[in-house]
Order: sequence, then structure tokens, then C-alpha cells
Amino acid sequence: MKKIIQLLANSQSVFINLTRISIFIVMAWIGGLKVYQYEADGIVPFVANSPLMAFFYAKEAPEYMEYKNPEGKTVQKNIDWHKENRTYIFSFGLGAVIVIIGTLTLLGIWYAKAGLLGGILTFGMSLVTLSFLITTPEVYVPNLGGDFPTPQHGFPYLSGAGRLVIKDIIMLGAGLICASDSAKRILQS
Repeated sequence: MKKIIQLLANSQSVFINLTRISIFIVMAWIGGLKVYQYEADGIVPFVANSPLMAFFYAKEAPEYMEYKNPEGKTVQKNIDWHKENRTYIFSFGLGAVIVIIGTLTLLGIWYAKAGLLGGILTFGMSLVTLSFLITTPEVYVPNLGGDFPTPQHGFPYLSGAGRLVIKDIIMLGAGLICASDSAKRILQS
């Protein structure tokens, strides 16, 4: 047991690099998916309801509810609405930013200054994402009349969208760990 503890204690820098790689994989994958219609459509409730991001769209928040495309299905009138809303243009740009943040974080393995920036941006992006827990109605289970034996809707009952968002609390901490390690390396050089 003592050998395992010693191995873990001596492997912190390896684990921090594994965290950088993990952040890169998540960011590159999710950012890369932003070029696809279903992913762009899927982020509309988050962006449209966010006071930090709603200005990127042309249409007001509640209107998007009439133009939702179920994952894997395309309805042309909905696609046309999303084009007018700038849904796809915004999603492409957001995807590029997410991939860049992930790449900067990964580069922290070799370049501390890039890693510092990537870690700070990962933290900042996670704060924005976590703000969706306050601004996006779809993150909580809606009241569909299932109140027996007790109501299971609203806060704290996270919907699928809410469960997706809450995971960013891990990215928030991981970004700070990577930024901290990079800052330490910068100070030592």
C-alpha cells in the first residue's frame, strides 16, 4: 500500500498532463461537433436564455421553442428559422473557440504560457456554462403533472440538459489545476 501511495504522490505532474489531454479531448470533440446541425440546434436554449450570450442570436428567447429539431431529424422550416437566427454561424464560431481553448490547454504540456492561458480560458468557459443552471429553464425537469408521491420537477431535479451542464464543474476545477501548474512552471523558469 505504501508503494502505491508513493507512486501516486510522485505522479502528480503525469496526472496533470493527463488532465490537459482529457480537457483537449472533450473540447476538440464537443467543439468539433458544433459544425453539425443537431449540435447547433441543441445549444439554442442555453444561448438564447443567457444574458451573456443571447445577443449573438437574431431572435428572442422564447421563440426557439417553436423551431426545435429532435436529434437526428431535420424539419426544413426549423432549419430556415435557425439560419435566420444565426444559430449555425454562432455554433461554428463557438466550436472554433472551444477547440482553440482545448488546444491551448494541451500545449501546456510543452509550453507553460499557452497552458496558463488555456487553463484560465477553460475555467472562464466553465463559469459561463454553469451560469446556464440559472438562466436556462430546460436544465430542470418540467412539471408534467407527475406529483405522486412527491413533486419531482424544478430545482433540484436536473433534466438531461442540466446533467450535461453540471459536469462543467469538473472542467472548472481541472482548468484551474492546469493553470496553476503552468503558472508554477513559469515562475520556476
